[in-house]
Amino acid sequence: MSADSNLHIDPARLWGSLMELARPEFGGTPDGGMRRVALSAWDGAGRDRFRTWCAAAGLGVRIDPIGNIFARYEGADPARAPVLVGSHLDTQPTGGRFDGVLGVLAGLEMLRTLAEAGVRPDAPIELVCWTDEEGARFGRGLIGSGVWAGELALAAAEALTDRDGISVAAALEAIGYRGHSAPGPLPDAYFELHIEQGPVLEDAGLRIGVVTGAQAQAWFEAVITGREAHAGTTPPAARQDALVGAGRIVDLVDRMMRARGQDGRGTVGRLEVRPNSPNTIPGEVRFSVEFRHPSDDEIARLAAQFPREAGFIARDAGLRLDIAPRHRIAAQPFDPACIALVEQAAAGLGLPARRMISGAGHDAISVARAGVPVAMIFTPCRGGLSHNPAESITPEEAAQGCQVLMNAVLARATTGPAGTAREP
Repeated sequence: MSADSNLHIDPARLWGSLMELARPEFGGTPDGGMRRVALSAWDGAGRDRFRTWCAAAGLGVRIDPIGNIFARYEGADPARAPVLVGSHLDTQPTGGRFDGVLGVLAGLEMLRTLAEAGVRPDAPIELVCWTDEEGARFGRGLIGSGVWAGELALAAAEALTDRDGISVAAALEAIGYRGHSAPGPLPDAYFELHIEQGPVLEDAGLRIGVVTGAQAQAWFEAVITGREAHAGTTPPAARQDALVGAGRIVDLVDRMMRARGQDGRGTVGRLEVRPNSPNTIPGEVRFSVEFRHPSDDEIARLAAQFPREAGFIARDAGLRLDIAPRHRIAAQPFDPACIALVEQAAAGLGLPARRMISGAGHDAISVARAGVPVAMIFTPCRGGLSHNPAESITPEEAAQGCQVLMNAVLARATTGPAGTAREP
C-alpha cells in the first residue's frame, strides 16, 4: 500500500486518553502533576488501562520478563520486521502529565486510527511501553529498553533495589507485570514522540523538533562522611560537617558544568542529610551527581575530573568521600533515513521544524544501541519545563506531534527495508 496523506488522527480522543491517565487512580496529584513512579501500584493501574485500550483496538499484546508491554498491529506482510513506536508511562515522583505518556498514547491513537480506517501497511507496527525509563526509583534509568537491547542483563536488572530494599523483580511480581514473552526479531525501525523538556522549540516559535541524536551522560552516587556533634557546643575547629563538604562539591559540579558553556550539564538532583536534625551537625550526606554533554570526549574528561577534585575538597575538610559510578551513556546519533522521514512528515503538514539534539536520555538511545534505525520527534512544552507538576503542552501540540509520528511511521512501514534478525 502507499501511505495515505489524508488519514488523520482524532485529536480529541488523544487528549482524552492523556487526561484520563492523569487522574488520581493512575498517580495524578492535586497540583496537576503525576507520581506514577516505576512499578508502583499507580504504574500498575496505568499499565492495566493501557492494555484495556489496546485490546479494545484489536491489538495483540505480549509482556516480556522485564515488564515491557508490546501491542501489535498486523501488516499486510506479517513476515516483515515490524516498525516499532513507543515510550514510557512511569514518571518522576513529582513529575508531569506528558513526559513519556505522550509517546505511548500517541502510538495508541495512531493504531486506533489505522484500525478504524482499515488501513493495513506492508509491515506490522508494534507499540511498546517500556519499563522504568526515568530511573527515579531503582537508581538506573532505561531499565526496560536496556534489557531489551542487551545492554543490561535481565538478572542484574531484576536485582536492582529501591531505598526500601524492594527489588525490581519483586516490584514486577507485585503489580503482575513479570511477563514471559521472548524477544522477537529486531524491528525494522523505531520512532518515539516526546515533549522537548527544554525551551528551544517554544522560544523559536517552532512546532516540531527533528531529533538527530542524544548526548552522552555520566552518573555517580556519592557519600560524604563527617562526624555528628552538638550544633551549639562544637566550635569551628572541631567540626566535621558533612553537609558543608557536600555543599562545596555541589558548587564544584555547577562550576564544572558552566566551564563547558551552553553545552554543559551538571546536576545534583538528590541529597539526603543524616541525621537531619536542626541542632545536630550532619554526619553523613548521600547525593547523586550527573553530567551530560554532546561530546563523549568531554564526558570522559568530566568523569575523570569530578572524583579527583571532589576528593580534594573532602580531604581539605577532614571528611571521607566515597564515589561510585552508576552508569555511563555514550552519545548516540540517530538514523539519517528515519530522520529524513520525520522532516518530510513535518514539511508535508506545513509544520515549522528544526533539527536538534536531545539533552535528555530516552529509550530510543537503547534501541539505537541495539542496531535499530531510530528517530525521535519533539513537541514544544510550555516554558521548557519538565519533571515538574506544571509541565504543560496544548492539545494542538499533542495532535501535531502524533500526526507527524503517524505519517513518518506509515512511510517507513510502507517502503522501509525488511529489518535485521536478532542474534539468538
